[in-house]
Amino acid sequence: MIKFSSQVMRSNHGGDYTVTELNSIKWSFNNIPQILVPIANGTEEMEATMIIDILRRAKANVVVISVEDKLEVVASRGVKLVADVLLDEAAKLSYDLIVLPGGLPGAQAFSQSDKLVNLLKKQMEASKPYGAICASPALVLEPHGLLKGKKATAYPALCNKLSDQTEVDNRVVVDGNLITSRGPGTSMEFSLAIVEKFFGREKAVELAKSMVFMHP
Repeated sequence: MIKFSSQVMRSNHGGDYTVTELNSIKWSFNNIPQILVPIANGTEEMEATMIIDILRRAKANVVVISVEDKLEVVASRGVKLVADVLLDEAAKLSYDLIVLPGGLPGAQAFSQSDKLVNLLKKQMEASKPYGAICASPALVLEPHGLLKGKKATAYPALCNKLSDQTEVDNRVVVDGNLITSRGPGTSMEFSLAIVEKFFGREKAVELAKSMVFMHP
């Protein structure tokens, strides 16, 4: 591990996963992390599935919500995903993390959901963790003021929409209570970085090795 000033970076040479962290803070929770993952028609299925799967492997309580009017959605490549609950029901509760998968139509649906955007704003105002990957940082977080004063990354073709582009080339960026990442190919690192923030690096490495993402 190489440390310098307020930033931590790890190289990825086949034996690790890459995380760039600035303004490090502890992500806290009571008993079990409560994590909200929204899905919509057009959500990127690799990203949604990877986030849900890895966080559940880590024993977090992951609640998958649909921002559509029914539980089943059709993801970006035609894969059918089924949420646990609809947004109206999920919005009654509080969460230790709200994290958005990408996919262009899915991100647009998130951005147009006033209830989801309000949940994200409350999360940010309470200084609680939130995050997004792929199209969602640029199409959901940025236009709704959820990246103000934060470093972030996004899908390469959409990074020009970010007001601060100083960290966009990094695969996973953690800035305090915000975590962002680039796309399907970085979704495992993104999910492992979330595990590390809640459960510590040892747990994240253990999971990465069990999935043969890192050398056993």
